Amino acid sequence: MPDHGSPRTRQRPLWRCGLALLGLLAGSGLHGGSADSAERTGPVKIGALTQSWGPTPTVAGLRDGLLALGYREGEQFVIGVRFTQGDTTLLPAAAEGLIQDGADILFPTDSNAAQAAQKVTSRIPIVFAVVSDPVELGLVQSFARPGGNITGVTDLDLELGPKRLELFREMIPRLKRVLFLYNPRDAYAVAGARVYRDAARRLGIILVEQTVRTEEEARASLAKVRKAEVDGILAPTSLSLNIPGFVLEATARGIPTMFNGAFYVERGGLASYAPDFYESGRQAARLVDKILKGEDPGRIPVEQPTKFELVINMKVAKVLKLRLGPAVLQSVNRVIE
Repeated sequence: MPDHGSPRTRQRPLWRCGLALLGLLAGSGLHGGSADSAERTGPVKIGALTQSWGPTPTVAGLRDGLLALGYREGEQFVIGVRFTQGDTTLLPAAAEGLIQDGADILFPTDSNAAQAAQKVTSRIPIVFAVVSDPVELGLVQSFARPGGNITGVTDLDLELGPKRLELFREMIPRLKRVLFLYNPRDAYAVAGARVYRDAARRLGIILVEQTVRTEEEARASLAKVRKAEVDGILAPTSLSLNIPGFVLEATARGIPTMFNGAFYVERGGLASYAPDFYESGRQAARLVDKILKGEDPGRIPVEQPTKFELVINMKVAKVLKLRLGPAVLQSVNRVIE
């Protein structure tokens, strides 16, 4: 489960873990937040923005992808991270803070972060990752021609929702009632609820929807849930109010849980179905490379994930006494023992 330190202590970017491109800045059209690129004598600053509790697999993938492309960390690039620990209301200020600290490129790693970055700058290039339906969100005009100052890598999360619920049912044949807890003030979480609602109807599953508006309410609501009430819990994609973290705790009480990322499965959740977010970061590195070589981000097509994975924690499955059928086992991409 993520660290729960105070958001106020986690707002300073760490310009030390990340990107530098001294010779590539001239004529690139890239302008930093604090100084014109032609005058820059240090590494390019990439400002990562996330709702999480720290640097994510996507940020790690970006860093490693840039290293693989030949960029030297600390000399040619640095990455600074601002994370808001599940509080979406802090995202705009965090994005502004990255710009004030001189970020040359913003790298939001979820849908809410990408929208926050878009609101605070139309000048600094934005490369997003782990964002679902960027056209519907108004981030880009189209996948082929994004327009403006934004491009990135989508995660197809909303499109994967029905498949995620279907896999959950295949793992648990008795699955009839599934709890989905979300923040109604989070537009992306509301969109996820709509997708799961439609998918549950088609699959003959009852989606038990519950809305919460504070972290305390989310914690209390999930602490009350018992095995006799639901057959499983779907965690929302959004980290708003730390709901996925509280869903993880419910697994320890014997309730099967399904997530949209392997992070929680590695920490005791039952399963996840999603793109490989580390690989999405590596994809994003190629887009950053294009921008640094002079391409207009608005002309760089948005990319889709190339690697998806069903991850199952077999230790948890055994504790829950689940007998996974051949179809499920054949679909598993990664097993955590």
